[in-house]
Amino acid sequence: MNYFSLNHNSPISTFKNAVIRGIAPDKGLYFPEKISPLPRAFFENIDNISNVEIAYQAICQFIEPEIPEKDLRKIVEETLSFDFPVVPINDQISTLELFHGPTMAFKDVGGRFMARCLGYFNKDSNREVTVLVATSGDTGGAVAHGFLGVEGVQVVILYPSGKVSDIQEKQLTTLGQNITALEVDGVFDDCQAMVKSAFLDEEITSNKQLTSANSINVARWLPQMFYYLFTYKHLKGKVKNLVFSVPSGNYGNICAGFVAQKLGMPAKHFIASNNINDVVPRYFKTGVYEPLPSHQTISNAMDVGDPSNFVRIQELFNNDFDQLRSNLTSYSFTDDETKEALSELYYTYGYIADPHGAVGYLGAKNYLKSNPKDHVVFLETAHPTKFLDTVEGVINTNVVLPPQILEVIDKKKVATSIATYDELKSFLLK
Repeated sequence: MNYFSLNHNSPISTFKNAVIRGIAPDKGLYFPEKISPLPRAFFENIDNISNVEIAYQAICQFIEPEIPEKDLRKIVEETLSFDFPVVPINDQISTLELFHGPTMAFKDVGGRFMARCLGYFNKDSNREVTVLVATSGDTGGAVAHGFLGVEGVQVVILYPSGKVSDIQEKQLTTLGQNITALEVDGVFDDCQAMVKSAFLDEEITSNKQLTSANSINVARWLPQMFYYLFTYKHLKGKVKNLVFSVPSGNYGNICAGFVAQKLGMPAKHFIASNNINDVVPRYFKTGVYEPLPSHQTISNAMDVGDPSNFVRIQELFNNDFDQLRSNLTSYSFTDDETKEALSELYYTYGYIADPHGAVGYLGAKNYLKSNPKDHVVFLETAHPTKFLDTVEGVINTNVVLPPQILEVIDKKKVATSIATYDELKSFLLK
């Protein structure tokens, strides 16, 4: 499989090169040259196929032969070493729990998969690779844990000061070894802009081999399609008109869901559920795509004013506005509405959600008003204890801390403060 830049001004790339570079020389995101649907029999018999085999069959066309089948199967198996339960909320709504991995966030799948791919590509190289990544919350912890101790790889994580939860911060600032955290005086968009600038700075790239572990990287983005396929397997024959409501910030997760759909997964529709950072909902109302500065919310991982992966979604639908709108609905919700959803989920259904999952639930409810015969699965993207103050403040109940959280909560934070791109550049060159 080859990859091209969505800015259409860079050479065609191999998977290996796309993973190691992260972003194309023309600043564009890499995108596969083609997506070949899986055989119809695959989906007809999916309930008899193991999750590891489902994932392998879905991803192999994008990677082989650069990673041979035997090694790719091992990478997939190691990535999927935890569960992906689908939990019913009521007759019309279920939730897909994506927080059973080591850092209790959906990004564990992409982080673990990418770390293993990069480790495979770098195993015979003497040149050190620096993974440079911006995080609005969970990406940092997932990437840090996925790459911890990987030989020949250094990880530098930029996160916005005061705009991630305490537990999220601990997960990316307490590991040490080959993991370094930079605390940025700004918002996530500032962190992301610094990362993009570094990739295009020849003074840095001539001295260091940089790659990114944000969802802009194809090895972080594509494996997120796995759990959509697992959900279809779980609900096959039990519901009609399967719809996914995805809490959306940088739009990599929902974009991976669309890839699963392009492979042939029978999903009727997708919902992009946003907080007040509503670039995409406004786009659907006005037809004008206009990035704006991000605003801080209690669902901080979605505090993105310029979602990088939306261009990939547009490509999947041939940049056809009407075609996209027929497959995707997008809503925006306030913090007050999110808190009401947290309360409703707990007091009505006995379910403890995190703020991002609560936004996904709101999207499901809104959509069902006009589509009452559909069944919506909202993605619960992080464990509620990662947002302990918010969740406990709403439901007035103590949430039990799982082992993954207890492991880091009392560790000492180690981070370097920066405010400008020049400071990042100086750090990387030093």
